[in-house]
Amino acid sequence: MTGEGHPAGHAQTAMAAVQRLDKWLWFARIVKSRTLAAQLVSDGKVRVNRAKVAKPAQTVRPDDVLTIVIRGNIQVLKVLGPGARRGPPAEARQLYEMLSPPVGKAPAQPDASGERARGAGRPSKRERRLIDRFTEQE
Repeated sequence: MTGEGHPAGHAQTAMAAVQRLDKWLWFARIVKSRTLAAQLVSDGKVRVNRAKVAKPAQTVRPDDVLTIVIRGNIQVLKVLGPGARRGPPAEARQLYEMLSPPVGKAPAQPDASGERARGAGRPSKRERRLIDRFTEQE
């Protein structure tokens, strides 16, 4: 028999687009080890298409949306394809599309009370004048 019309050939291509969730998280470099990926899923910190996942063996396909809570930060990822290996970060970023906005720190703003945020650095000239005016009024 040739490969044409053979159902087993079609099943292999369909299975190639499906991958275990813990393995995909590791290939995509979301976590450092497959054990940590399995623990993340078991702890209930991963959702696939808004449904909570309890087993690391859950399969993911292209176009699935993953919601992951890592160290208190929520990441929303769209699966673009399965991974073949755990390659360099540039290769791993091709496995998903980031849907959540990047997490950044807000710039330190002086408080109305004159208190500065810890680690905000020295006051600017304008801030210094405002502090002087505030302390002279007392």
